[in-house]
Amino acid sequence: MKSQASLAIFTGAMPGKAWFNALRRPLGTLAVLVVLLAIFTAANPDAFTRWTTYNSVLITVPVVIMLVVPLTFVVVSGEIDLSFPSIMGLAGWAFALTCQAGYSPFLGVAAALVTGIAAGWLVGILVVGFGLSSLVATLGMNFMLRGVINLATEGHAIAIPALRESALYDVMAGKVFGLPAQLLWAILFVVAATLLFHFHRFGTRTQCVGDNPESAAQMGVPVDRVRIQVFIFVGVGAALAGVFSVMINFVWWPTSGEGYMLPVIAAVFVGGTPTWGGVGTIVGGAFGALIVSFIEMGVLAAGLAGFYTQFFNGLIIVLALIGHRLHGKRVR
Repeated sequence: MKSQASLAIFTGAMPGKAWFNALRRPLGTLAVLVVLLAIFTAANPDAFTRWTTYNSVLITVPVVIMLVVPLTFVVVSGEIDLSFPSIMGLAGWAFALTCQAGYSPFLGVAAALVTGIAAGWLVGILVVGFGLSSLVATLGMNFMLRGVINLATEGHAIAIPALRESALYDVMAGKVFGLPAQLLWAILFVVAATLLFHFHRFGTRTQCVGDNPESAAQMGVPVDRVRIQVFIFVGVGAALAGVFSVMINFVWWPTSGEGYMLPVIAAVFVGGTPTWGGVGTIVGGAFGALIVSFIEMGVLAAGLAGFYTQFFNGLIIVLALIGHRLHGKRVR
């Protein structure tokens, strides 16, 4: 039934009012983005009427999107994952080490993906196999993996300037019709994840598990397997984010990923995915990523101190949660 409703939404077969209600979450997030850009433009017209301002955001926002999309699946399943910053750093490290050793950067991408999948699987085993709280288990994994990185590298970065001359750079981080290539990859990632969420059994099962795991189990849904799979998906997204981060900067830092936790969580919730599970939006999460990315630039362009960025990120999380709670009963 969910797949049929989703198909009606995307084909336009659904009546106008019903179509709007079905898409109110991503459309609401898009409206917030438009209002936010209008406010920033009014505060500093010189900065926000230049293409360079938007281009600088579009270069880095794909990294956030790669983290937001799979985390949305986790939240929809009724769990949370706070280990993705360190998994991003760990996978980026695997990519950087492979390239530094003289191997093909394409092999480095494979190494990063294997690392991310393994880390996500380990997180899933801790949560599902050992019955640990996902909040506590993933937070512990975040600290532990970061400790492994720092102990092994002693805080030293890895510079890979040769990446600029590689074919992988042209494919993943070059320019396509004047746009950053990584932005097109991020759009493709969002489209694929949206189709997966609405039309594939993995997405349907994720929503069923988040809505009512007992009922899902009675319907034959492998609840434990689905919960492990969403954590593995986070590992895949974090690995891609780690690779794109290195490709953009030509440097891997041991602190890679550390600054993404709050913005990514903010993007998921402001994007229209509530905390109670079973409900979510992938496209809204992508719009949420744009919102949190523009907040930092907008705050600085408006002449405010950078300290206001954390305040506004926290504020939009609280306001988003209040909004979800206020009309949560009507949605349910």
